[in-house]
Amino acid sequence: MLCATPDPKFCARIGSGRIVAGVDEAGRGPLAGPVVAAAVVLCKPRPAGLDDSKKIVAHRRQKLDVAIRARCAWGVGVVSVEEIDRLNILQASMLAMTLAMERLASVLGAAPDEVLVDGDHSPGRWRPEWRWPARAVIGGDGSEPAISAASIVAKEHRDRLMREAAREHPAYGWETNMGYGTPEHLEALRAHGPCPLHRKSFAPVAQMELF
Repeated sequence: MLCATPDPKFCARIGSGRIVAGVDEAGRGPLAGPVVAAAVVLCKPRPAGLDDSKKIVAHRRQKLDVAIRARCAWGVGVVSVEEIDRLNILQASMLAMTLAMERLASVLGAAPDEVLVDGDHSPGRWRPEWRWPARAVIGGDGSEPAISAASIVAKEHRDRLMREAAREHPAYGWETNMGYGTPEHLEALRAHGPCPLHRKSFAPVAQMELF
């Protein structure tokens, strides 16, 4: 499931003020697998302990992911390896954010008043489909709770996809490295070569294809 419809009490939980969404991506740097983005509008009271997903231990992050998806409005966008290689990783990340926002907007039935985007780029600069007022926030995954929630949902969703992919391609250790260029992953690339889920536009993979 790539989006969730709030229960009937959701409107009461977000209150009557401005609706602010947070957007973040996971998987810009790995050598394999998709890039995933999430968009979240938090409920009130929001889940406790929100922070940059990279700073939260795995078991706590998993519990927060469940709480956010159960109580808040959210959407997820996934962009494939083929699209990453065709577009480049920046454009693919902006597309994933746009897809996530489209799904969140469909859940809300209305556009948020503002979208906070982690980083120094707003998707509106790159994607003509983007149609929401947005503000880029450098370090927003650690400072803006809605972005923190999005970073958690995006990372957990992508990690689940990579664990599933690891069952089909067990040589690369994706169940633990999630497609990042760890020594284990690079050694497996040298031994086995790239598979269809590797990003051919990324230098370590492209270099292996020359041999």
